[in-house]
Amino acid sequence: MDLSKKKALAARTLGVGEGRIRFNSNSLNEIKEAITKQDIRDLVSSKAILIKETKGKKAKKPRKRARAGSIRMRPNNRKREYIILTRKLRAYLSEIRKQGKIDDGEFLKLRKGIRSKIFKNKSHLKENIQLMQKEKK
Repeated sequence: MDLSKKKALAARTLGVGEGRIRFNSNSLNEIKEAITKQDIRDLVSSKAILIKETKGKKAKKPRKRARAGSIRMRPNNRKREYIILTRKLRAYLSEIRKQGKIDDGEFLKLRKGIRSKIFKNKSHLKENIQLMQKEKK
């Protein structure tokens, strides 16, 4: 006898797959008579319909993805270093200007140099200023 419709009803009612539904061979007539969901629930409680346990499955690990390209330094560090150097050099430049060692034209030229990262450090800037003053004389 074909009980595939009953199996589908039981699977829908119990919220499991049809492959997990097993009928007790001694109570096939009762299962055949079952029409409603409540009938199915009663048969489950009386052990006429059994639900197989789920099979274990190995958990999938997510794949590790390689980072594209080579990253040497974080941009935040680069920016932070630029800010620190620029502020230091600009402060030194404005101090020299107040003392009158350089005029406004030279000041602007050196300031543009600081902006475009021509000077590596303060001593490099000092050397450049001395060269400018020697050429001026």
